[in-house]
Parts: sequence; structure tokens; C-alpha cells
Amino acid sequence: MRHFNHFRVGNKNVKRLYLDGEVLWAGTYGGAVRHDPRDGSVRLYDTQAGLLSNGIFHVGHIDLGSGGRRLALGTYGGGLALLMDEAERPSRWRTYNVPEGLGDAFVYDFLQTRDGDLWIATWSGVNRIRASRLDDRRAWGLHTVDSTAGGLPNDWVYGLAEGPDGTLWLATEGGLAAFRDGRWQHWRHADGLGAPYERVRGSLASSVDPASVSQHHARQKAEMGLSEVKDAYNPNYIVSLAVDRVGVVWAGTWGAGLSRFDGRTWRHLTVADGLPGNHVFMLQLDPAGVLWIGTDQGLARMTPAGTGGAAGQDRFDVLTTHDGLYGNAVFSMATGPDGSRWVGSYGGVARLQLQAGG
Repeated sequence: MRHFNHFRVGNKNVKRLYLDGEVLWAGTYGGAVRHDPRDGSVRLYDTQAGLLSNGIFHVGHIDLGSGGRRLALGTYGGGLALLMDEAERPSRWRTYNVPEGLGDAFVYDFLQTRDGDLWIATWSGVNRIRASRLDDRRAWGLHTVDSTAGGLPNDWVYGLAEGPDGTLWLATEGGLAAFRDGRWQHWRHADGLGAPYERVRGSLASSVDPASVSQHHARQKAEMGLSEVKDAYNPNYIVSLAVDRVGVVWAGTWGAGLSRFDGRTWRHLTVADGLPGNHVFMLQLDPAGVLWIGTDQGLARMTPAGTGGAAGQDRFDVLTTHDGLYGNAVFSMATGPDGSRWVGSYGGVARLQLQAGG
């Protein structure tokens, strides 16, 4: 059995969901929404509350050591914002932007690695702040295509994940990158990333190709030899990223399905294999290690082949608006301490509570 309930955020994409205990934070194009389901309270943090931008790409906490543990927002054009005092009106924020060393003001993701460093994904490379010393300019570094001699395949960095061996994995618009032991390595479609166009042609539900409305995206496709492909398809464009307990990398692409990489070989999963959509916007590994996949056509829970007696091929249990999702384009997800799943789409969030047999 499954049970859903919803809350609305207006005409905005819910780009990120983050649970701080039982309190849910939703990053939207209209600010960050703090929702406490215990009392139903909702509070909006936007430019009127002290932020420099209403577009929120990422929400999480950063441990600053003696500086405390701070809620942080990665914003669209407003840098990295740390909540310093929630009680003040407006709330007091500490913003880190280009003058402090940030690659640019567009922060899509951030991650504290086990060695204590803070990595920040921007659209002009990836920052590394040694020991997370945000207020020490000497601790800041920026890695770009140029500074890594092409090891980072593209300066538009969308996602970060740390593997069990300490490898840092990076999702970019030009391929997958890895940083380990001071060395960079990358993989593109020519190396195995993303399903070939012939495999997904005819099953691409998204009708608008970003390359038709953006010079940047058009240039990216041209550089990859895809100018003749007018569909919303770019196998090098990684939108979502996850690394599982054994170090397998999962990369969600723009129209080329889900790619699995074990460090040696690639495998592709698409609509033909049971995914609801070939545009993979979100990947989350829940506390049990189950992979959840948010696509442009619904949410899928993956059961790998050979699990629980299943044989043959991977199985995908798919949920859509017909099952209770707020919207079929699934951009974000968070798993609660009670096992419930919060799922973010355009306009709202659905809370999915799985019951016995569900």
C-alpha cells in the first residue's frame, strides 16, 4: 500500500529537497521553503529575507568546526549563502561569492568530503576549500578545464559525489570526471557514457531541445558532433549523479538514460529497459542502498537483477501522478527517518509513505 500527501510551492520547480531531522527544506526557483510537518508551519527564505537570489539549486549543512554547523544554500546567481542567525528578521546570511574566490555566482552543488575539504560545483569550474576554511582566502582553489589541462571535461559542473575509496566524482555538461590522488580523469560518450541516439530515438518525451534556445547548449552539442540531432538529447550532459556503497557510479543524462559505470565497463538503462523517461533529473540512494530515479516521466525504484531472487534484468517500480505524485517531472527527493519519501516536482512536493506490501 502507498499513501501520499502534498504541499504546494506555487509555480516553481522544486530543485532540491533536504531533511534536517524531521524539518524539510525545499529549494525552489522562488526561494528556500522550510516546512515542519509536525506543526504544519511553512517559512519562505528569499531575497526579502536576505538572500541575493531566489533561485535555489542546493540545500545542505556545512560543518565549519569551531564556527558551528550551518545550513547552506547554493543559489542561482547569488553565490553560496550560509544561514548565520535564523531568529533575526530578516535572517542573517553570510554570502560567499566571486570576490571570496567562488568560481562564479551560480552554485549547483556542494559537498564536504571525508578529509574535511569543501567542494563547490559552479558553472565556471569546481572550487576546493581546504579544511572548509571559507574565511581563509588562501584555502580556496578553483579547478577548470584549463587549470586541469582538460582533465575536467567541462566547466559547467552540476553534481558531486564521493566514492567509498575517497574518489571525488563530478557530473559536468561535457562528461563524467574523477579526482583521486591529485589526478584528473574523465569519460565522455565516446568512452561509453550515455546510451546511443538510436537506442532512445522515438522515446524522448521532452520536446524542447535546449540547443534550440541557448547558444551555450548549441555550442556544446556542436562540439560533440550532435548538431544534426534536433531532439532533447545530449549523452555527455550529466544532470544527476550518485555513487553506491561498492563504488559503482550512476550518471543520469539529458535524454540518454541512466548510465552505470563500475570503473571499467559501462551499461545503459533507458525506457526500453523499464525507466519511465530518458531524461534523468534526480538520483538518490536511500539508507537501504536502494536507487531511486527521478525522470521527466515519473519516479522509479530500482531492483537490480539477482536481488531477492529476481533474475534476468533490472526491475523498475514506477510511480506517476496517477499513483499520487505531484508532478511527473521529478527533480528532487529526500528520505525521512520514518522511511517516508519526499518527492519534488514542478509546483509542489509529494510525501510518499510506503506501507507493508507497497
